[in-house]
Amino acid sequence: MDSTAITTGTEGKTWGGGNQPFKASYGKMMMWFFIMSDALTFSGFLAAYGFSRFKFIESWPIADEVFTHIPFYHGDPQPMIYVAFMTFILIMSSVTMVLAVDAGHKMQQNKVAWYMFLTIIGGAIFVGSQAWEWATFIKGDFGAVETRGGQILQFVDADGKRVALADFTTASETERVSHERKNGLWFRDEGTLPTYTMEDVKAGFLANNDVLIRTQVINEEGEKTVLSRAESVKKIEEGVMTVEGANLIHNEYGSRLFADFFFFITGFHGFHVFSGVLINLIIFFNVIIGTYEKRGHYEMVEKVGLYWHFVDLVWVFVFTFFYLV
Repeated sequence: MDSTAITTGTEGKTWGGGNQPFKASYGKMMMWFFIMSDALTFSGFLAAYGFSRFKFIESWPIADEVFTHIPFYHGDPQPMIYVAFMTFILIMSSVTMVLAVDAGHKMQQNKVAWYMFLTIIGGAIFVGSQAWEWATFIKGDFGAVETRGGQILQFVDADGKRVALADFTTASETERVSHERKNGLWFRDEGTLPTYTMEDVKAGFLANNDVLIRTQVINEEGEKTVLSRAESVKKIEEGVMTVEGANLIHNEYGSRLFADFFFFITGFHGFHVFSGVLINLIIFFNVIIGTYEKRGHYEMVEKVGLYWHFVDLVWVFVFTFFYLV
């Protein structure tokens, strides 16, 4: 009886071909599987964002009016400048990762370490910038009034420029008693009170005839609708609370769904970048101590490079959806 020897083609570090595409190593193939599954996850999030924006297109915040800040600069608003800087840094970190992979193919340990270090610095700058952007978004700029129906009323002058609540409102002198659990079993948590009460805003608004109300409804020109003074006086009576900044419940910039998606999607992406920085740090130290020189290849650098390029590519879509479209 003849016997046939069967080989799997997996004796080396790469598969033997056949039904193993591109002769990829097991580790690289699993990284591609992870990237594909994660891409589907982000696609679902962005699709949900796009659906919600299309449904509430008339009340969606205008990105150029929201992301206008630059650290340590408090002059005229500069729409999208800092976000563009963040994007540039992340893309350049992808370039340095490509150079690290290329140096690894050439077994150039010092160059791999240097380019990995630059990649880590770029990722850290991006994560720090995103944290600063979150803090600025949460804090807010001008403040607004929310109606009983959940609409946001912003304030502008006769030229259409935004006016902050502090520009026409004076906080009333009221004594606030801090709640504690010992004061009653009903107490669970105490949220942060706004700087101004609704009565303060109404009084200040009625005393300043140059202040108008701008609704969150976008007109045919793509701008928020500004009411006349008579319409503004009537509209202010619908306000029930003041809003400063944005969180998961209230949003001074417009639809609260925008803030929900912003925190969730950019936070999810930021977690990916932060994780990538930590992984790159581990690989960086392994490069320094010569781990991959002993193995005879830098495939691990290539695998983390695939993840890093994926994170950069996802940000291109997030940047487009939230800031450009």
